[in-house]
Amino acid sequence: MIKHSFFITSLLVGLSACQSTPHAQLEDLPIKGTWYLEVVSDQPVIDYSPAQLTFEDEGKLSGNNSCNTFLGHYSLSGHTLQLRPTGNTLKACVDALTAQEQRVVKVMPEITHAALRKSKLLLKDADNKTLMVLSK
Repeated sequence: MIKHSFFITSLLVGLSACQSTPHAQLEDLPIKGTWYLEVVSDQPVIDYSPAQLTFEDEGKLSGNNSCNTFLGHYSLSGHTLQLRPTGNTLKACVDALTAQEQRVVKVMPEITHAALRKSKLLLKDADNKTLMVLSK
């Protein structure tokens, strides 16, 4: 009987040790505010380009693609980030800014997470490739 009780007690203690503990949730990155684009798709932005992203309260996103302004939303959970632009102006732009703007528009939906490195905000895709580099 004592062996049986010892076995059951050992089994219960062993099983309770196997319970998973909740992982500490990562704090959201401090990305609120205006960030200026420095690199998009491995290409530096044109000097004095107005390209920027502004992360506002309640997931509001706005900015300038290089020539046109845009609005949208973002969601941030820890380091996981999604950008969802919903509309933009349609001004005519010089060719160089139009090409840069097309790169910005193309990569925004591909962003899946972010990282801060030496005061730079790195926006990356699912393969961990950096798509945008921004600074304050």
